[in-house]
Amino acid sequence: MTIAIAEIKFDEQGLLPVIVQDANTLQVLTLAYMNAESLRRTLETNETWFWSRSRSSLWHKGEIFGNKQRVVDVTVDCDHDAIRILLYPKAQPVTLARNPAFTTNSGCTGEWRIRKPRQIWA
Repeated sequence: MTIAIAEIKFDEQGLLPVIVQDANTLQVLTLAYMNAESLRRTLETNETWFWSRSRSSLWHKGEIFGNKQRVVDVTVDCDHDAIRILLYPKAQPVTLARNPAFTTNSGCTGEWRIRKPRQIWA
């Protein structure tokens, strides 16, 4: 996992979108954001660090609840403006614990429902 942070193209807010996938299943776990410091810490510790846009602070995944994520690989896209992290999660994401597929809004009611992959691609 050698990445030249100086070559990464962070946006005007100093952030970079990060796709996080389970290394075993390639299931997308989340889309998060990193700044240069959180990327540096992720590469140094092999655990995920993100930038919390709502709190404007670094966020070490698993620091509070212990569900840390062991990073297996970090790759940069060809434009150097997004990265993908493959990892081994210690536990399922809290928000998706019952069914880890993405959720979609079912309409204007504000209710959310789980869609299984075969419903999306069938």
